Amino acid sequence: MSIKPDHWIRKMALEHKMIEPFVDHQVRDGVISYGVSSYGYDIRIADEFKIFTNVYNTVVDPKHFDPRSMVDFKGEECIIPPNSFLLARTIEYFRIPRKVLTICLGKSSYARCGLIVNVTPFEPGWEGFVTLEISNTTPLPAKVYANEGIAQVQVYRARVVSALRRSLLQCIGERHAPGPFLRDLHATHCSDPASVSPFGVNTGLSLRLV
Repeated sequence: MSIKPDHWIRKMALEHKMIEPFVDHQVRDGVISYGVSSYGYDIRIADEFKIFTNVYNTVVDPKHFDPRSMVDFKGEECIIPPNSFLLARTIEYFRIPRKVLTICLGKSSYARCGLIVNVTPFEPGWEGFVTLEISNTTPLPAKVYANEGIAQVQVYRARVVSALRRSLLQCIGERHAPGPFLRDLHATHCSDPASVSPFGVNTGLSLRLV
């Protein structure tokens, strides 16, 4: 498995819509940088946020997360309370080819301020907006800027398809469309980014053979 350079990322974005919208250069002036880089792509954060509050809970339970724990906010700047976090999404919509896996790392501009960006890997065949979790590890309020860079995505391509992914693609191919099998996995397929809820299920499985 090898990391892919800027020209490969650009080709996949322009010809196969792997990243949409795609910025084919680094934008830096007056903003936290975003766009394609030497060996990755700096993603942007959208202006819709869910800010964590502890008003209704004393314990955060990943199996029974109370939606009242999040406060909705929309704006160009968002303040994260001390020792708290927020959820957001990327501006970019991703369509990950079946032999590709991506790793997402927070930008140094925010890391130096004690803000940690946590994103799980984009699995082969997945598509959707990326949900971002941003933690404020400091005892002070911290600011996040919408429509600017938030993290870098590194793209890795394997030589062969994994046995699990190969089996899953074969099953999907036989059905030709998402059916009960995919619904059981709580997965959806969506070719229209505009129809995906910013914080809904975005674990679509694609039939692309790139």
